[in-house]
Amino acid sequence: MKGLKTTLLASAAALAFTGPVAYTTVAGAQEVKGPKVAWKFSTWGKRRAFTEGMEYVAAEVAKRTGGNFTIKLFYGEQLSKSKQNLDNLSIGAFESGMFCAAYHPGKNAPLNVLDLPFLPLSDFGTMRKVHDAVYSHPSSKKALAKWKAHLYMSNILPQYEYMGRGKPPASVADFKGKRLRALGGMGRAAKLLGATPSTMPASETYTALQRGTVDAIGFPYTYTFVSYKTEEIADWVTTNMKLGTVNCPTVFNADAYAKLPEQYKKLLEDLKDNAYKAINDAYDSQDVANVARWKKEGKLKMVQIPENEMAEFRKIAGKPVWDAWVKDNAGKVPAQELLDLVLKTAGK
Repeated sequence: MKGLKTTLLASAAALAFTGPVAYTTVAGAQEVKGPKVAWKFSTWGKRRAFTEGMEYVAAEVAKRTGGNFTIKLFYGEQLSKSKQNLDNLSIGAFESGMFCAAYHPGKNAPLNVLDLPFLPLSDFGTMRKVHDAVYSHPSSKKALAKWKAHLYMSNILPQYEYMGRGKPPASVADFKGKRLRALGGMGRAAKLLGATPSTMPASETYTALQRGTVDAIGFPYTYTFVSYKTEEIADWVTTNMKLGTVNCPTVFNADAYAKLPEQYKKLLEDLKDNAYKAINDAYDSQDVANVARWKKEGKLKMVQIPENEMAEFRKIAGKPVWDAWVKDNAGKVPAQELLDLVLKTAGK
């Protein structure tokens, strides 16, 4: 790992570089000429489908620049606690990282529109378009600017399901009285079930479920249950609730990004499509493998909630929760405009 002094020198070199974009074809690929720049990227957990987009970007920028531009991913909260990534990014402790908006809604209120339950985000492509639209909205950029954060892309997460211990639920009513790890708008939906929601980072979920602090964990299906090993201590998992999801963007320190030469900025933009593809492909392959293994092992009960009950749940915990979010944020952010943007973009 390069030291702070080396990183600062690299950043200064990037700032000083003002030459034209230069490309040469090397072994069928384009090489991007430029100065030495070394970035650190802060995340949590271990390498998994969720991080495959940035793993792809990091590998490609190094390859395309002949090793002149590098982004090193630090896992396991080595650089920062997940809830503090924005704070530490803002002071330049590292140049890039990711965070989940639901971890601290007060810091990034416009982005929380994407955390509402039962939004019509039916597939990965729709989710990308909707997330990109919200991230490009002036209010989102303004909110993140307070933390010197430049929004790059979303690390899109699949729809959430619950995994828990004890007697498996057979109906929506069986969630009444349960303590659930439910983030963002999904927490509001949990309250409507008569459950008690709690917000905790993914890294704390195994211990919470093991100790009985919560009865069930809301996580993206299926890979997260495997990544954080909650499958090892759980008795059941739902398969069809599709509760919604949360948004967890990759952000760059605005000062570090501003210092990048234009050809490096262009390279980062050019890599987005394949970065999103890397995430989606990883989810698809892991879902197939995980479900097959769960069925073979027979340890986890795969719970399917009756569709008529889910339809009723969506009716009371969908639009009413959206409207409550708009009301709560009126005058603070253009909440109705953001919700309309989500629904309009999703409907295209």
